Amino acid sequence: MLDLRQLRYFVTVAEEEHVGRAAERLNISQSPLSRQIAQLEKNLGLTLFERSQQRLRLTSDGRVFLAEATALLRHADRLENLGRRLGRGDEGGLCVGYVSDAMHTGLLPGALRTLNEDRPGIHVALYDLTAPEQFEGLRQRSLDIALVPEAPPAEDPDLRGALLLADPLLLAVPSGHPLADADEVRPADLDGLPWIAVEDGQDHVWRDDFVAACAAAGFAPDIRFEAPESLTALGLVASGLGLAFVQQSMVRGRTEGVTVRELPWFRRSVRLWAVWHRIDLRPVVTAFRETVLAAGAGAGAGGRDQEGLRAGVMATELPPKPLSDRRSAP
Repeated sequence: MLDLRQLRYFVTVAEEEHVGRAAERLNISQSPLSRQIAQLEKNLGLTLFERSQQRLRLTSDGRVFLAEATALLRHADRLENLGRRLGRGDEGGLCVGYVSDAMHTGLLPGALRTLNEDRPGIHVALYDLTAPEQFEGLRQRSLDIALVPEAPPAEDPDLRGALLLADPLLLAVPSGHPLADADEVRPADLDGLPWIAVEDGQDHVWRDDFVAACAAAGFAPDIRFEAPESLTALGLVASGLGLAFVQQSMVRGRTEGVTVRELPWFRRSVRLWAVWHRIDLRPVVTAFRETVLAAGAGAGAGGRDQEGLRAGVMATELPPKPLSDRRSAP
């Protein structure tokens, strides 16, 4: 049986790569810490660290074990929080996974506001996680609902999903650029212009997807900058450093130095899905999911079940399918 205390010691030593610094973080002496790590390796029959006088380095097996140990400890912390909330009698509260799009579109804040009005005092824990991490959290029942940029895996029998919104991508250009006041913007007008690409941390091939989408539209961007998110991209556009595609939700008000153009020939959007486990354990989970789906309907996507689409950086507009508890086959 794994000892969670030993796992926490192991993770700390792996992060510090030094027993002395790890011992200081854990507020224990070095000798007991070294013994605990040695005992863990003995129990596992595995060498986790390569040892030298200067530092410790994880072995290849140690790196794999670290990823799993970190995930297990995160789940254990959530489980402890759940138990404490159940002990307080607050219906167990809610554990919500999300990505940044759920925040800046206003969908998650609006749903939480409605929850607070209907059920004041409910404790909500928010977890900023990737889509795969959120799906695993749903399977382990450490998350109650996930707000992610893609549908759940079609082969997963336990997860259900609904498209909440499709946030259209608009062209952002510096206000002094000739295209800012042009009567029409055509694909040829964008060919070879300096560009600011918005990274997609959920998709490791996001850059290839972005370039392919532009090529399909009829132009080749000259990517000069890679912005971690849309707000940074807007700041770079305002400084005259290039053009960018940004979600409509990011430009609700006027952005100084930026002109936004809608391109009728570029119908792409960033998508947000709600995903949940097929079995609801508590009424508060069901109620919050209905609130989230209603917020999606108000945002224009209708909270409808969809298959075969990844949000990624961009998704092409397709007609919706009806919502149902059991997802239809692709």
